[in-house]
Amino acid sequence: MADPLAADPPRDPGFPATTPALTFHSGGATLLGVLHVPAGRGPHPVVVLLHGFPGNERNFDLAQVLRRAGYASLVFHYRGSWGVGGSWSWGHVLEDAAAVVAGLRDRDLAAAHRLDPRRLALIGHSLGGFAALMTAAADPSIAAVASVAGFDFGTVAALCRADPSVRESYVEAFNGELAPLRGTGGEALVEEMEAAGESWRLAGLAPLLADRPVLLVGTSLDTVTPHDVHHERVVAAYGAQPVKHLEHHVFPTDHALSDHRVTLARTILDFLARHS
Repeated sequence: MADPLAADPPRDPGFPATTPALTFHSGGATLLGVLHVPAGRGPHPVVVLLHGFPGNERNFDLAQVLRRAGYASLVFHYRGSWGVGGSWSWGHVLEDAAAVVAGLRDRDLAAAHRLDPRRLALIGHSLGGFAALMTAAADPSIAAVASVAGFDFGTVAALCRADPSVRESYVEAFNGELAPLRGTGGEALVEEMEAAGESWRLAGLAPLLADRPVLLVGTSLDTVTPHDVHHERVVAAYGAQPVKHLEHHVFPTDHALSDHRVTLARTILDFLARHS
């Protein structure tokens, strides 16, 4: 098989690779996505890529690598972002992720795009990492899950409640990212996070993920999700459970893994090859 990081696979005239636009419905809004379907009869395993807040990095490089490796990969926007209707909230992100997973399991959609929804994995970055772990914890049929520089909302909520200056820094930071979003603001987002509290602490998901393959990637030069706060504590909790098929790494890079994209892709491919 050709290296999916370096070469395109052979074209299949009968079952060519395609890139259809798809829509999903969640909370009265129509979510916009694009599916990267590999060549071949299939049915192909499916990977949903969940982007972060507000979604400047959407991981299309991973979507293309995954397609070349034989996985159908979906990238989509949550409601209230990037022109999608509805209003943005953290809770809506979780609802939208679950709705997209359910939509991909539709028998007609799966047949039309040669998908095998029984082999469905979630991979998320930052907020998307949080959403991937939360969604997998709530849905035991998800085959595998990966969080990359995942944002631990429960831990940050506790930090905000304990220190008003930390809270104000998050209000300010969230306010600075609102341009592609609608229907929200920094204060509302911090309030929502604080209201959810411990229910959004990623370490608490360990019992629900104990029998699933889980990949956790931390980033040691990251000021958005410092690995000692957002990564190491989750790794420790999952290791103690134990989560039987836990893999974890810390890469010396920034929040977007700007200079580790090939390393990230290779890590994800190796993880999926063992567990999907």
